[in-house]
Amino acid sequence: MSAFDRRLTPARPDLAAEHLRGSVEADRYAVGQKLRVIEEVVDLRAEPRRDRGIDTQVLFGEEITVYEIDEEGWAWGQASRDSYVGYLPASTLAKETAAPTHRVRAPRTFVYPVANMKEPVVMALPLGAEVAVASTRGDFAQVAGLGFVWADHLAPGGSAAPDFVAVAEFFLNAPYLWGGKTFAGLDCSGLVQVSLHAAGRASPRDTDMMRAGLGGEIPVGEDLAGLRRGDLVFWKGHVGIMRDAAELLHANGHRMMVASEPLRVARDRIAAKSFGEIVCVRRL
Repeated sequence: MSAFDRRLTPARPDLAAEHLRGSVEADRYAVGQKLRVIEEVVDLRAEPRRDRGIDTQVLFGEEITVYEIDEEGWAWGQASRDSYVGYLPASTLAKETAAPTHRVRAPRTFVYPVANMKEPVVMALPLGAEVAVASTRGDFAQVAGLGFVWADHLAPGGSAAPDFVAVAEFFLNAPYLWGGKTFAGLDCSGLVQVSLHAAGRASPRDTDMMRAGLGGEIPVGEDLAGLRRGDLVFWKGHVGIMRDAAELLHANGHRMMVASEPLRVARDRIAAKSFGEIVCVRRL
């Protein structure tokens, strides 16, 4: 089989997407069917096994093109939002769902069975989840097939937050989770991706993809002068967001949470203990 990035290419030795016929070799090809995520957040894995770490997550309302569902109930497919390929439980997907009209703009919002905040919660939706609003009732929006959500926690589909850094700041003190993308837990590139998505900008998932595809590289000297809010600082395998000329926001394993600290402090510690020196800074 031709070499390819398995994270972004729906191809295995035994199965590949039909549109890849002629580009990659596989025993068979499939057209795939488009399904939507119907749970709050679902782990996407490199293997169909729950005892393996997660690569990333997909959120409620996201569309997945599924090429196979195996006998054990694992779906193998590709997420439409960032093209990531992996396995997730088929039970977390559905075909007959209304097309999303709004996205969640709060760090987390609850779904209630009726338009009353005192009722038991049905589920909690993360920032970036996509929902179909059927109607409004007072301060609540009725979400098709789910229940009622506080309307001010939703934004129309296609709208964008004005400042992705302000979105990232929502996640201060959220716990670190490898592969995570919600306030319940997220990693460094997940923080960047979900914040950019809220601001209407597509972003790849992993740090190496971000270094190759986001913004343009800017020169930065030893004194770290010239940085500004929104610049992305990259190490090999790590990324952080500048809040201003001096302060870095990043999900990190040192504190096991999203933290804000002077870039100089982070740079020196990271160089000594983990990812080495800063490899580049990119400006959007």
